[in-house]
Amino acid sequence: MNAKSNEKGREFSKRLTAILNHGALNLAMALGYRTRLFDVMDGFESPQTAAAIAKKAGLNERHVKEWLGVMVSGGIAELSPGSSGEDLFYLPKEHGDLITRRAGSSNLGVYTQEIPLLTACAFEPVLQGFSTGEGVPYRHYPKFYEFMTQLADAKHRAVLVEKFLPSVAEGQLLEQLRSGIHVCDLGCAEGTAVLLMAEAFPKSKFTGVDLSGECIEKARSEASSRRLRNVSFRHLDAAHLKDHDDLLGSFDYVTAFDSIHDQTRPLDVLVNVHAVLRRGGWFSMVDIAASSDLSENKDHPMGPFLYTVSLMHCMPVGLVDGGAGLGMMWGRQAAVKMLNQAGFGTVQVLDIPDDPFNLHFLCKKVG
Repeated sequence: MNAKSNEKGREFSKRLTAILNHGALNLAMALGYRTRLFDVMDGFESPQTAAAIAKKAGLNERHVKEWLGVMVSGGIAELSPGSSGEDLFYLPKEHGDLITRRAGSSNLGVYTQEIPLLTACAFEPVLQGFSTGEGVPYRHYPKFYEFMTQLADAKHRAVLVEKFLPSVAEGQLLEQLRSGIHVCDLGCAEGTAVLLMAEAFPKSKFTGVDLSGECIEKARSEASSRRLRNVSFRHLDAAHLKDHDDLLGSFDYVTAFDSIHDQTRPLDVLVNVHAVLRRGGWFSMVDIAASSDLSENKDHPMGPFLYTVSLMHCMPVGLVDGGAGLGMMWGRQAAVKMLNQAGFGTVQVLDIPDDPFNLHFLCKKVG
């Protein structure tokens, strides 16, 4: 083995050590976020003992002390000696700016929960899929979907009505919504986006569509409690919308927020979107900001994270019943090509305000 090979081996050994440390750190940070320990520490103006932190958080001191060992050795929290020689711990404000709930759209701490949740939900089924090629049904992911729903809801509340919708078609859509149009949200889950739009634009009508009957029932209940009369929810497979005559050519605007890449029949879904749109209607597909060429994703700042989420969830759910299994990282080029195949001749690929993870694929039905 030559000197160059030895050096590469040493460098890779260092990298493997970093990977093991960072993987462990992600797990511990997920616990800290879930227990609100980061928020508690962020509220202190000076370093505190483990006992003080545990007391304010309402948690067991021994567990908190061990967790703080991870945070200090991982460079998340700072360690300093107290006047009596006791260990004191402090979360720098610039760290709190990125990993606490007060961070808002800059909050990266919330994403530490994804890999632990996916591991708990689907590690064994995904592992089995390597041998069988089979997908993993939605029923394996209840805790993950609960988390993702909360994440999506928070994002919608922050940007949908105030920032995203005003950006569509250079403000043309906003005027139409105010005047009164018919809107459909595909993969609506528990209906947060639909309900927000319905409240903001009372002259328009909104329909939410989802494959989960449980989600649809929750959405209907919430709409009823808010006394919204301009909304409806339907338990349907988006790949079969055009089988329902009342939906053909009935919508002026259709949205799909991070839902197309999970579909088992994504092209069929997009063909159905085209079919249910009125002539001149708009379709907003929000999906991951990535390339379809792996070589162009090598330097993506969150490439390993996003590919892993796709491996553990997006691809396997898309493979169920012999599905396409696109995966989250299907990319811009493949998305545009599929939209073209579905009948959308022109596709605008746009950045989204306050959302660096996704792109906005805006299409118009011209015929």
